[in-house]
Amino acid sequence: MAASLRLGRQGILFGLRLSHFKTCLGTTHSWQEHVRHFFQSPSFLDVAPLKVQMPALSPTMEEGNIVKWLKKEGEAVAAGDALCEIETDKAVVTMESSDDGIMAKILMEEGSRSVRLGTLIALMVEEGQDWKQVEIPPPEAVAPSPASPAAHAATVPIEAPAAPPPPLPPKPATSGPLRLSPAARHILDTHGLDPKLATPTGPRGLITKEDALNLMKISPAPKAAPAMAAPAAPSPVPTPAAVPPPPGSRPNIPPLSVPGKPGAPGTFTEIPASNVRRVIAQRLTQSKTTIPHAYATVDCDMAAVMQLRKNLAQEQIKVSVNDFIIKAAAVTLKEMPEVNVTWAGNGPQALDSIHISIAVATEKGLITPIIKDAANKGVQEISANAKTLAQKARDGKLLPEEYQGGSFSISNLGMFGISGFSAVINPPQACILAVGTSRAELRLSEDNQTLRTQQLMTVTLSSDGRLVDDELASRFLDKFRANLEQPQRMALA
Repeated sequence: MAASLRLGRQGILFGLRLSHFKTCLGTTHSWQEHVRHFFQSPSFLDVAPLKVQMPALSPTMEEGNIVKWLKKEGEAVAAGDALCEIETDKAVVTMESSDDGIMAKILMEEGSRSVRLGTLIALMVEEGQDWKQVEIPPPEAVAPSPASPAAHAATVPIEAPAAPPPPLPPKPATSGPLRLSPAARHILDTHGLDPKLATPTGPRGLITKEDALNLMKISPAPKAAPAMAAPAAPSPVPTPAAVPPPPGSRPNIPPLSVPGKPGAPGTFTEIPASNVRRVIAQRLTQSKTTIPHAYATVDCDMAAVMQLRKNLAQEQIKVSVNDFIIKAAAVTLKEMPEVNVTWAGNGPQALDSIHISIAVATEKGLITPIIKDAANKGVQEISANAKTLAQKARDGKLLPEEYQGGSFSISNLGMFGISGFSAVINPPQACILAVGTSRAELRLSEDNQTLRTQQLMTVTLSSDGRLVDDELASRFLDKFRANLEQPQRMALA
């Protein structure tokens, strides 16, 4: 149907151009030039395009960055071929084509940032069509802003009203000792205003922040003093020294920051935020403002895990302490399914699978790839999966299904020497486990009342109070500690 419409349109254009061609034969120009102009006319050769728009490559994606185009203009494209690499709010994802055709025009070049969803990024044509004659659609018209009548009125030659006279400087409103609030003192000192001109409205003649702001509105803007003519004879009066600031005042710092001047007071350097950083900021703010966080901490004895690691290393099986922590958390969730829940819009939802999200730090920010079905995997398989996912996360090559849908998160800062910390819950999950480093401590043995050295590791559980109350969080940590201190329990779970 679409092909028939295009052929009909081209036939009508052909007839119109042909009639124009016949009328031009009687002119002084050569007929060869008219023929060449006719067949090279864009009206005759325009090709309807196949639009390629910015897709939603993750549930929370609102805009993306074009990292690299994998197809060039004029190159054939098959359905399923990779068109370009797009940086989403989570990772760099490859965009695949859903149609067969030819890449005709790239509208968003490599490096384009903050491209909104649905924005036209490229044009394709069907196979057999001339991609060089693709019809580029006009840009969408921008709707006039509500302030457009004022802009239109500016073009009408109406006599402008006379400018109002500048406001007179206010007269001193206070006498005697001045009482200023800290905010009012800062505003007045910063903008160089006389506190005596402010009208105090606070108790016992206190000049408040609002009084200082009102004074700023009615005070005229400072102007440069006009150059005075030099007197005939120099005055013998010495130049008065600068008036020292009143006691307790603060230094006059420029209120406006000026980028590009490092070292000057009040300057800054603007750092562009990536999509990943913006989404991290949004989700952290959402978590801390909408989730009632509760915290519980426990120390775990890592002696059995350390000894088991040494035994496995002798058999050329290399696993980390974090692999045992992942396994212990997954087994504990299997034993306590009431903790393996998420918060939906109307209430809790119990999860059938146990997918552990592990926090991985990258140059672009923190991302949490998922070890799926961790409770049914061995420590060696968990270790292999964790290494692969961590490397893909640092390379920005995680697929959406590799970082979406976790049920429980673990953040380990022990390798950085952090003894303990509290992590922010990753919504809609109910808990996140913060793991610190292990340390040697002398403890009194309960069996024979002797001192012995223990390798203790502090873990802190951040839980959603709507889903996991304090009693349930305490029982979870107690069972987690038992699984970690006795690794053979994990094999029997």
